[in-house]
Amino acid sequence: MDDCIFCKIINREIPSKSVFESDKIYAFHDINPEAPVHVLIVPKQHITSHNELTTENVDIMMDIHLAANEIAKQLKISDSGYRLINNCGVDAGQTVFHLHYHLIGGVPMGSKIL
Repeated sequence: MDDCIFCKIINREIPSKSVFESDKIYAFHDINPEAPVHVLIVPKQHITSHNELTTENVDIMMDIHLAANEIAKQLKISDSGYRLINNCGVDAGQTVFHLHYHLIGGVPMGSKIL
């Protein structure tokens, strides 16, 4: 997608601070973090939102979740805890229409929703 900011980040047209990369996933620090650790986990394949998952592309969810586990260990929050959040659609707060998850942690969050 020519106008997708995450596609541009994945393609290195826009700089980012990478924390994880595989053949299917790219993860980087959010430029406006909500917590000490705030990483975006993005499939390299452009999928607009969670609603666009199909039997042909749903395997990406396994890659996203395994990447989240690895990133949480790498950033030393796997034991203390973290949130993995997906916003799907405008009403949920999705502002970039490329499937992505927010991995947020590094601070006690209690039961509040970010």
